[in-house]
Amino acid sequence: MVSAQALLDGATLDDSIVITRSREQPELFAVVFDRHADEMFRYTARRLGAEVAEDAVAEVFLVAFRARTRYDPSRPDARPWLYGIATNVVSQHRRAERRRTQAMAKVPADRPGSFDDRSVERVTAEQLQPRLARALSTLSARERDLLLLVAWTDLTYEDVAEALRIPVGTVRSRLHRVRAKLRRALGGIDPFALEPQHG
Repeated sequence: MVSAQALLDGATLDDSIVITRSREQPELFAVVFDRHADEMFRYTARRLGAEVAEDAVAEVFLVAFRARTRYDPSRPDARPWLYGIATNVVSQHRRAERRRTQAMAKVPADRPGSFDDRSVERVTAEQLQPRLARALSTLSARERDLLLLVAWTDLTYEDVAEALRIPVGTVRSRLHRVRAKLRRALGGIDPFALEPQHG
């Protein structure tokens, strides 16, 4: 059986060309899946848990496949579009995410065990996990979506704006407010070093 990538004659084409061609040759959409499914899985697994992520990724690509005729061909990278769809799929699973976050918040910070060679940073991160989970659970859905897209992906602010369909200025101002909320909730600690990675 010929792979979808082979159907493209081995050319490395950007996502917009592949998606445009998939309108006439639906099997080509498999190239988009092959390129981005692992990344979508990692994102949805972190939001919803690994047990739900596989189904969530299937939903993301089913929605994307059905919507491919409306894809903006001026966008060479489909990741912001896919992250937008993934965020909507995550919102459909919001109750499960809320229960998971609340369960994480109940995990005691001081677990017994040997210290061995763990770094101070790792210990601090483990101790912060319940507090961070509680702080995240106080955020609104749109605040949490924004924060986790910035923190867990390598999308630029512009890409996040595209994924969430909001102006880039809104991304910046909302992120500033969310980080301030988290810092207050964590006693002045900012667990996300976001600014240096984004423009």
